[in-house]
Amino acid sequence: MTAAATPDETPVAAGGRPADTAVETIQREMTTFARRARASAGRMHPELSLVSYTLLGHLEERDGRRATDLAAHYALDKSTVSRQVSALERAGLIERRVDPDDHRVQVLHLTESGRHALDRVTERRRTAFRERLADWPEEDLLRFAAYLERYNAWPVAGPDGDRDRAVPGGTYG
Repeated sequence: MTAAATPDETPVAAGGRPADTAVETIQREMTTFARRARASAGRMHPELSLVSYTLLGHLEERDGRRATDLAAHYALDKSTVSRQVSALERAGLIERRVDPDDHRVQVLHLTESGRHALDRVTERRRTAFRERLADWPEEDLLRFAAYLERYNAWPVAGPDGDRDRAVPGGTYG
């Protein structure tokens, strides 16, 4: 879409309003963000993809989960999670343990090696974010954090098209 300038020089999507252009910009910039996140994840730990990093973080945060819980939480196909879990197990980063409440169920947990890998990558990611955002005023950082939480609280459509309920609130909003 081409953009035309309005009298106040705000670009507007052809046939649209400034809000339409803003939505297009958000979509484009979030796509760029996602591409950079995937690329940087590979540089920070070559064997740890962004999906793997995310799964490890969730397992640490929740003190273990079933693979089906991971798939549901991240709206991923079970086969995708299965491949990731297998790779993480082969790398010695996670292990399966029998659920003490239901011996038919296996729960995924980080190994000590997995915790160390996650800690190293997390610290590198924090450092990279701090460097990139170092010259942002605190007010902008707080506002950006709140906007991201608000955006990510939108419910995810499941395979049946129904949306899960969003989790209200967050740290910044």
